[in-house]
Amino acid sequence: MLVREVMSSPVVTVGRTTSIRQAVRVLYEHDITAAPVLDDAGRLVGVVSELDLLRGEFPPDPRASARPVPGGEGPPPALVWQVMTHAVVTVSETADVTAAVDLMVGKHVKSLPVLAGHRVVGMVSRRDLMRMLARPDEELRAEVAAALREHYPHGPFWEVAVHDGVAELRPAPESRPSAGAGPSGALLASGPGDVLAEHVADVLARTVPGVVRVRHLG
Repeated sequence: MLVREVMSSPVVTVGRTTSIRQAVRVLYEHDITAAPVLDDAGRLVGVVSELDLLRGEFPPDPRASARPVPGGEGPPPALVWQVMTHAVVTVSETADVTAAVDLMVGKHVKSLPVLAGHRVVGMVSRRDLMRMLARPDEELRAEVAAALREHYPHGPFWEVAVHDGVAELRPAPESRPSAGAGPSGALLASGPGDVLAEHVADVLARTVPGVVRVRHLG
């Protein structure tokens, strides 16, 4: 599965001179936890997260302590560039999802800007990956079946099953279907053993977001 197949797009961004309060509204209204920060030329210069934006926004409340609250050390940050993360970890849109997971684990980040060249085209987060893994097997099976049927309307054909995100493709009996698909899914097959066709079927199945592996049976 490629990053572009699971990322959130179009990407929601903020400017480096956007106010903290406006950036808070952007993240809240779009229900996202972080956003890429762009300069005036549209280049990626940072990432700002919910935690970054909360920093300094809540001064101590004197009602919470019997002791006097010490005076502040100056005004809190006002603009995004003052709180954003400057050292940005990114991933290519054509990278394997496993590369994105490795970066999130290794760099201790929850989301990554996705680049096509130098252009930000999306954002991939832990939530995006969880959403893909949460898709029902029956939904995945139907999409794999449809992709195979669209590419091979006249055969070869496969029986399709999905278990825990693993798509299983089995060449169907060599016959012409009367209704385009059997009750178990995608189905209809001729020409089992066609190596090229099996490779194409494998690639097509992997394009379905949520399919993590493909097994060829029979």
